[in-house]
Amino acid sequence: MISHRQRIWRAIGPGLLFSGAAVGVSHLVQSTRAGAMFGLALIGVIIVINILKYPAFRFGVDYAHATRRSLLHGYRELGPWALIVFLIAIAPIAPIVLAATSATTAGIIAALAGPSLPIPTLAALVLAGATAILMIGGYTWLDRINRVLLAFLIVSTLAATAMVLPRVEWGTLTDIGWAADPLALLFIVALAGFMPNPVDASVPVSIWTVEAEKDAADADRSTFSEMRAGFAWSFALSAVLALCFCIMGAGVMHSDAVAPASNAAEFAAQIISLYSTTLGPQAAFVASIAALSVMASTVIAATDAYARSFAEAYADREPGDDAGRFRKAYLVAILAEVGLAIAALYVLLSDFGVFIDFVTSASFLIAPVIALLNHLVVTRCAMAEDARPGSAMRLLSIAAIVITTMLALAYLALRLG
Repeated sequence: MISHRQRIWRAIGPGLLFSGAAVGVSHLVQSTRAGAMFGLALIGVIIVINILKYPAFRFGVDYAHATRRSLLHGYRELGPWALIVFLIAIAPIAPIVLAATSATTAGIIAALAGPSLPIPTLAALVLAGATAILMIGGYTWLDRINRVLLAFLIVSTLAATAMVLPRVEWGTLTDIGWAADPLALLFIVALAGFMPNPVDASVPVSIWTVEAEKDAADADRSTFSEMRAGFAWSFALSAVLALCFCIMGAGVMHSDAVAPASNAAEFAAQIISLYSTTLGPQAAFVASIAALSVMASTVIAATDAYARSFAEAYADREPGDDAGRFRKAYLVAILAEVGLAIAALYVLLSDFGVFIDFVTSASFLIAPVIALLNHLVVTRCAMAEDARPGSAMRLLSIAAIVITTMLALAYLALRLG
């Protein structure tokens, strides 16, 4: 029988994967842009977004731990309609999400090594590399290295944030002028889309939770409190890092009236300068390598997550655990989504900031739908009663669904009006 500490460490695993995927477009790009454009005015918005989106992700952990099945099985249990709705919602989103994450990664590469290739071509090579790694099963070693570099990125980000605090214009914290600006509201939707992750990431979170305990004996399984606590701490860490990037953007870019660049490589160079300004060039270089590693890991994780979601949805349609059926579906899914993502890079990536806002806004529009599906899974599907969320978490979930739906409708009204 394993110790309590070992169970806690295993329970943290899915949350660490979640945090590693979160420190990508939402943090490096959108949180930094929020600080650069609005100072600290959107700090409260970032906090509220994280609170509202928490239940949808936590429900993925709850269902997976209770049933040893992913949320995809829960959708199927609700009825074929639920799984179909989920697949229809993410099918057009998956390629552009991969395009956005790979473009951000390519921007960092170009900022570090110089723009030897166009960003779309460099991003396509990043996607090709991610596909190759997943095909040969080499993600494990990359993930282990990334955990070390992620730890350095966390430490360097916290240090840089502390050093930039004297330069922050604290008066912007109470500035609510953005509330009357339609363009600011459009940006908030874009900020919320990937903050801290797209809501559809709740499905891979549930898959990671199943994987974390699939070989554990019943006596060695983590308790619900341990699993929930492990994910909650990781979720809180990703939220704190989002605030740090916003503060860094506010202290270095907003204070000096530096506008976010519209080119991916130039914006990545601005991110690197945040560390260079506060920590010096040597630490900035190492932090940049860590950021590149985290983004590369995010590309691989996102590529795997979407392909696995489609493949499991296909393979689970027939009884039995057929590894061959899953493998074939996984291969088709990964090649299709990567091919479409590369096409999106060449067609849509003319202005980096506009493209990122388009991707994250599209992700936000489907968030209420997936949050509702997750709520239905943990309240209607077969689960142990002690695994179901309490009344407070259910109320927060309902409030989040209502608020995000209203915000999505307001976004559409502004866009179409």
